[in-house]
Amino acid sequence: MSTTLDHPTFALLKDALPGRRFRGTEFRGQSTLILEPADLHQTLRFLRDDARANYNFLSDIGGIDYLGYPAPMPGRFAVVYNLLSHAHDRRFFVKAFLNPSLPTLGIEPDPALTLDSVTDLWPGAEWMEREVFDMFGIRFRNHPDLRRILTWEDFPAHPLRKDYPLRGRGERESYQVVDRTDS
Repeated sequence: MSTTLDHPTFALLKDALPGRRFRGTEFRGQSTLILEPADLHQTLRFLRDDARANYNFLSDIGGIDYLGYPAPMPGRFAVVYNLLSHAHDRRFFVKAFLNPSLPTLGIEPDPALTLDSVTDLWPGAEWMEREVFDMFGIRFRNHPDLRRILTWEDFPAHPLRKDYPLRGRGERESYQVVDRTDS
């Protein structure tokens, strides 16, 4: 049984960017474009600049770890861009999958977990990309200030990865207990 994706942005992308390997899904009225990481920046630039699409607002960037997911996925990690077009009153999601090339429990940067930054398209992406970097370890090429945002600079891991221990790796044991009498 085949289904037709009825969001107008799918047809627009297919015509405007031929030769690209795009996949699309729709679930509960939300449309998602799945693309190769190398095509991400050019596709997002087109979605922002073309008047027929006019996705002028980047609402959010999120990371997903599919470790242990019951269905086979094209990669372990995904970065999802939530786009909004005020002119056309449309929402559209763009997702890129990444597969690690190094063990994910290490702290060394993995070159396979790298995407192009979109801060040149939407300056507000700076903090969102920093959060994805801090929590998942996905780096963004050409980011103006890629530093940790929620954990300290020397934090030894990325806590939203599913192989990160639930109780942490000893971070809590080093805290000094402070009670009311100490204030």
